[in-house]
Amino acid sequence: MRDHASGQIAVIFTSRLIGDDPAYGEASAAMAALAAAQSGYLGIESARGADGLGITVSYWADEDAAVAWRQHAEHSLIRDAGRERWYESYRVTVARVERSYAWERP
Repeated sequence: MRDHASGQIAVIFTSRLIGDDPAYGEASAAMAALAAAQSGYLGIESARGADGLGITVSYWADEDAAVAWRQHAEHSLIRDAGRERWYESYRVTVARVERSYAWERP
């Protein structure tokens, strides 16, 4: 777990999958790797329940970096595939990080 500094951008992607297509997992992993290679990328946290509800939060240095990721050509192609094949629904919320802290058991 990593703290995030004030002023960073958090992109919160909440989705519900239609079914259990293994290709989704492959596409998701590819997008995580591609995002990590982008300028301004700071990290990602993700969880998905057995009911198909998932929440992924990606962190970006600033608004320009977050927008560049949204507009990345390969990301756009996978987003379109998600609408067609994998998602029942999704919501994207973009927020500025005001404060962040973490705790871990020693």
